[in-house]
Amino acid sequence: MNNIKNKKILMVICGGISAYKSLEIIRLLKKQGSTVKSILTKSAKEFVTPLSVASLSQEKVYEDLFSHENESEMDHISLSRWSDLVLVAPATANTISKLSNGFSDDLASTVILASNKEIFLVPAMNVRMWEHSSTKENLQKLKSFGYQIIGPEIGDMACGEYGKGKMTEPIEIVNSIEQHFFNLKKNKKLKALVTSGPTHEYIDPVRYISNRSSGKQGYEIAKSLKKNGFETTLISGPTNLDAISGINQINVNSAEEMFNAVLDCLPMDVAIFSAAVSDFKIKNKEKYKIKKKGDINLNFEKNIDILSHISNHNSLRPKMVIGFAAETNDLKKYALKKLSEKNCDWIIANNVSDPSIGFESDFNEVSIFYKNLKHEKLPKMKKSLLADNIVKKVISHLN
Repeated sequence: MNNIKNKKILMVICGGISAYKSLEIIRLLKKQGSTVKSILTKSAKEFVTPLSVASLSQEKVYEDLFSHENESEMDHISLSRWSDLVLVAPATANTISKLSNGFSDDLASTVILASNKEIFLVPAMNVRMWEHSSTKENLQKLKSFGYQIIGPEIGDMACGEYGKGKMTEPIEIVNSIEQHFFNLKKNKKLKALVTSGPTHEYIDPVRYISNRSSGKQGYEIAKSLKKNGFETTLISGPTNLDAISGINQINVNSAEEMFNAVLDCLPMDVAIFSAAVSDFKIKNKEKYKIKKKGDINLNFEKNIDILSHISNHNSLRPKMVIGFAAETNDLKKYALKKLSEKNCDWIIANNVSDPSIGFESDFNEVSIFYKNLKHEKLPKMKKSLLADNIVKKVISHLN
């Protein structure tokens, strides 16, 4: 089935010897029914001409940041909003460096930074440039920003050298794009629920007990699910994070409110419980603010265990239930215990005693424990990149 028919592809062609392959990419996309608009960088015009690109795409070719022909139209905004997907092929070492550092000194880089769509980069460069530590660092940054990377391949270079850096063949690039739209179409049938952030358990009208959870990891997981086509609901405890466009967000305070919100959202295909829910609440919350009067004794009672309740009730249970475990010691022991007791499919555990990961940090390092008792450790990375890794594994499991 053709999943790129009627899709709008914005193609950015950068200056490299592999730019000639961009013409074949355009031809293949047009053959499958896509509409293709193109941006040529200044150096790209040294390898392919605007006329050849326009002839194949049958669309206007954009070259300059400020176009006298479209002086009333902001091309960098209109183009980024017009497309369903942005394809940068070839993506040179220079372009990769510019994007990773947020530079926007021409139409191509400005459009990419202004885009709210999926961006695919197809690197092509000399093997030494590809292996340079700065290129690797730049690519890692771009991946953490959510860019998708296709290739490169190992092969003969135009310069006569051999190694990794050769641009992926046009048919494989088009197949990757087709697979992307196929996954989106398939995942749109799936509903996902994410809980995130802390809960507040009030002692009196002005005081509460809580924890240090920022909600960042759960928000990134919700973003990634939405990006991959899932109909996504985020139930969030109190955080300082902005709401995510295109996601059904329900804001709650207490564990009880979160539990009731989860019940109201079921049934779901996937439920990821990343919220740091308070284990206890005040047994008798004071009606008025407690005044200073010596020692105060607080009586606690257990909150309902949301993860355990949902995972152990077959009539409510989603196809896939994933829990999180924030530990300070004996991570494997406690993660496996939680996996067994709560009947989860996976437990994702991290060591929050390390200040560089976990609570409040933009980075995380986790181990995933599976129901078959196998486990794997994912290295330290930005929470956005970790979210993409987790969601890819979820999609693979569901398929």
